[in-house]
Amino acid sequence: MPHSVETATAYVIAALEDKGTATRDDFDVSGIVSATHRLAETWDFRSVDRGRFWSIAATFLKP
Repeated sequence: MPHSVETATAYVIAALEDKGTATRDDFDVSGIVSATHRLAETWDFRSVDRGRFWSIAATFLKP
């Protein structure tokens, strides 16, 4: 399957909800997708360092 904004969004949602401590509603998912894509220059977010991903996600935590 080719990587796209849709697959990247699904990846972000799965990562955020994986441990059951947060939901997609706690974060600006589209912001995470845009920022990660801009930095990684790919829609395949599996290639992004996990620490970097979580640093990006943390900046999009809703108040």
